[in-house]
Amino acid sequence: MTLFDQLIRHGMPFVPKPIVGKVAQRYVAGEEIPDAMNAIRELNAEGAMATVDVLGEEVHERGKAEAAVAQYLELLETIDREKVDANVSIKPTMLGLKIDATMCYGNIRTIVERAVGFDNFVRIDMEDHTCTDATLEIYRRLHTEVGHVGVVLQAYLHRTVEDINDLLPLKPNIRLCKGIYREPRTIAWKQYETVRANFISTMEKLIAGGAYVGIATHDAHLVWAGMTAVDRLGLDPSQYEFQMLLGVDPELRRIILDRGHRLRVYVPFGRDWYPYSMRRLRENPTVAHHVTRAILGLGPR
Repeated sequence: MTLFDQLIRHGMPFVPKPIVGKVAQRYVAGEEIPDAMNAIRELNAEGAMATVDVLGEEVHERGKAEAAVAQYLELLETIDREKVDANVSIKPTMLGLKIDATMCYGNIRTIVERAVGFDNFVRIDMEDHTCTDATLEIYRRLHTEVGHVGVVLQAYLHRTVEDINDLLPLKPNIRLCKGIYREPRTIAWKQYETVRANFISTMEKLIAGGAYVGIATHDAHLVWAGMTAVDRLGLDPSQYEFQMLLGVDPELRRIILDRGHRLRVYVPFGRDWYPYSMRRLRENPTVAHHVTRAILGLGPR
């Protein structure tokens, strides 16, 4: 982590909300569904796809989890009606995982079944390590019983290779990312180059094993590694995709698209933009690094 990143992490609690809002405008589409639709249409016009996330997590009230289900159902209906190229991403803790796992499964299944009706797709996001087992179990059940669902694996976790071994027989749809939660050393690799190396290793294992992989990274070295792997294995662009966050390194986004690869952009929106922004910028100052350099006109490095 650079000194710049450390300053961002430790200084975030003292940054005024309007300034956080200015930074957030680059990577949060807005507060309402129409805001998300506007961002998706712009991305589609560039040739990119989208996955849309309603902001919110760590819900401990059933009513809030039920409200999130209703909002996702409305979101799927809007995507279908407006004919934009987008699917949705969900967080289990927003849908009640920390309240009752059975209730959470039912809520997610409701969303996935609605997606099936629209011939759409739901990505189950991965949260911190306390949620990993339950999230993968929900994914396995829904993949078998319903379909049209994918999950996320995090390359910095020690367990990811074993999780891939368990999932590959399902021919899964996996978003692979480095991982952003602050985990102990006993759970996750900490060294930058080790995480990078494990990302490449697990990515190649997934692709070679027949999984559909969303290669989710803003690290140009890992993008290069992904391009090299799909070329070496002779994959058609329909068999994988790259993924990035809204507002982070649009130049790299353009490079990926110009090289003929499919790219999906993660589009978060919602009224919980402030806690989301504070949490994400603290947990992953590299995102703030990208965004802040862009605001200052410095470009990526």
